[in-house]
Amino acid sequence: MNGLIKGKEIHFDDEYLHVKLEDDRIISTPLAWYEPLQEASVSQLKNYKLICLNTGIEWEDIDYHLNIESMLVISEEQAA
Repeated sequence: MNGLIKGKEIHFDDEYLHVKLEDDRIISTPLAWYEPLQEASVSQLKNYKLICLNTGIEWEDIDYHLNIESMLVISEEQAA
């Protein structure tokens, strides 16, 4: 990746983590790929904040951090 992948909105459904990027693309990955998120309550999932110039997501309640660019890398690996 050659630029900063920055998020602006985070959404969840029963199966997926959806991150809307600053350029309006949406990355969706299965919650099952992130065990701490899969095990978290809905209120814990909703209690997130964008960190590191909006390139990461932090869930302080469950002490979990996710780099948004890594979601793209994991997606590519899963597709291969």
